[in-house]
Amino acid sequence: MFKMRKIVINTCYGGFALSKQALEQYAARKNIDPGAYDDNFGYFENISEHDIERDDPDLVAVVEELEDEADGPYSSLKVVEIPEDVVWSIHEYDGAEWVAEAHRTWS
Repeated sequence: MFKMRKIVINTCYGGFALSKQALEQYAARKNIDPGAYDDNFGYFENISEHDIERDDPDLVAVVEELEDEADGPYSSLKVVEIPEDVVWSIHEYDGAEWVAEAHRTWS
């Protein structure tokens, strides 16, 4: 049996984003002060979802716990599992993402 890795992706057009609640919970798990929240622009002063590794176990746990409440604007988050030994990257089209195994290319 393979050991699996969990990765968070966005499955709809728009882009990867976490809700305010999800970022608060992630920051609490990491013992990070998120700073002030800007209601006009929808972000915290000291933390951004774009700086979080998608396979971070705390991110995965927050998304699994909150389910749809973890989704930020124009996002629908999903946890996917891949074999632990796969070298992977996230690809996207108009914000909808998938996990792809890395491979060699030449040009």
